[in-house]
Amino acid sequence: MQNSKPARCPVYKKCGGCQLDTAYPDQLGYKQNKVERLLRRFGKVAPIIGMDNPCHYRNKVQAAFYTNRSGRIISGVYQSGTHHVVGIDSCMIEDETADKIIVGVRRLLPSFRLTTYNEDTGKGFLRHVLVKRGFATNEVMLVLVTGTPVFPSRNNFVKAVVKQFPMITTVVQNVNPYRTNLVLGDKQTVLYGKGTIEDVLCGCRFRISPKSFYQINPVQTEVLYNKAMEFADLKGSETVLDAYCGIGTIGIVAAKRGAGSVVGVELNGEAVRDAVMNAKANGLKNIRFYKGDAGAFMEELADAGEKCDVVFMDPPRAGSSEQFLRSLIKMSPDTVVYISCNPETLARDLRFLTKNSAYRVKNIQPVDMFPHTEHIESVVLLSRKMPDDKIEVDLDLDELDLTSAESKATYQEIKDYVLKEYGFKVSTLYISQVKRKCGIIERENYNHSRKENPHIPQCPKDKEDAIRAALEHFGMI
Repeated sequence: MQNSKPARCPVYKKCGGCQLDTAYPDQLGYKQNKVERLLRRFGKVAPIIGMDNPCHYRNKVQAAFYTNRSGRIISGVYQSGTHHVVGIDSCMIEDETADKIIVGVRRLLPSFRLTTYNEDTGKGFLRHVLVKRGFATNEVMLVLVTGTPVFPSRNNFVKAVVKQFPMITTVVQNVNPYRTNLVLGDKQTVLYGKGTIEDVLCGCRFRISPKSFYQINPVQTEVLYNKAMEFADLKGSETVLDAYCGIGTIGIVAAKRGAGSVVGVELNGEAVRDAVMNAKANGLKNIRFYKGDAGAFMEELADAGEKCDVVFMDPPRAGSSEQFLRSLIKMSPDTVVYISCNPETLARDLRFLTKNSAYRVKNIQPVDMFPHTEHIESVVLLSRKMPDDKIEVDLDLDELDLTSAESKATYQEIKDYVLKEYGFKVSTLYISQVKRKCGIIERENYNHSRKENPHIPQCPKDKEDAIRAALEHFGMI
């Protein structure tokens, strides 16, 4: 693992793509502490698994294109919270081949008299460039997102790009004529190659189209999925459900690793088509896929009395729906493997499952999928509690009588947040007073004054507002 502090990115403050600009071991420590703070009430949190080389890990890179007032074409990313394009030629977390291709496309535009799209007027040609690379296969997809289907000198432009970058295996034009924040439009045309690329993950081949979701860090995805398979402990006869399956990655790995049968469910129709193709490419006959909402699908299965032995769930950042979780409880599989990209919503869902069912958390494993950002991936094993089960829980003694709201942040974390965001120093007393006003039950203070009518300072309005903001930030109110 790299221990030295990385060279500071020149556009770190403008870009916003990375939130952590510290030495990598410090980043891992920060993420470990965050996961422990949110999840330790459920069980012991294993040490986070980091990367040996936490740079250039993104296999998918996209750039917005813009022409400034002096006529210079700029490619890069939108500054956080704005539509101002920050020019970037190379990025420490993006695939280096992808970055070079994007710069090459930009430099070719003037010689073909191709313009960039203007968001204000709705006119112009090139809006975005998207590059995807299979790290295992070295196949490269170039997607040109245009504001119009009309592509002057199309064939000659594609020939020029492929000549300069012969590693490109397919070129696709995606048309997005709408004034929208979405990068890709609905219509696309294959200009070169077959319109898809393939990659290998955990020994399985996967077909990747312009719109399909595929994990952006394949190195750590293998670590994550191997840990998920270890938790599932498949013996060869299990019926497995892969919820939120995307292009079928987790389910296909499970099917190949010994599951008896696998069912995958995904709302995105194009991803389901890719999943079916991926299963065929891997010669698997013990897996099938359905298009639908994961929660509704689970509810139908539970109502029909269907049973699963193992459920893999990999929901989006918003976490799972209550409908899905209630259906999961009703179906009652022996094992649930929850893969999460958001520890806050993971904590919420685990709280629901452990409160409303016999499920208990057995293992918690954080994985650093996104170095230099605040995002954290975790995989959690849940099993139904049996009478003789013992659960190892790592708790501080003063946490034993905390309410669920209190346990979300310590007094010191609230103080640090208020100081950082508002410049106020606030006391434990003030925080306690605001908590009481917000209905968060505090434990009795046994260290109170012995005077008959003690004078107790009251929290000023400006500090109360800042403390309330902190409680909202930590999800306590």
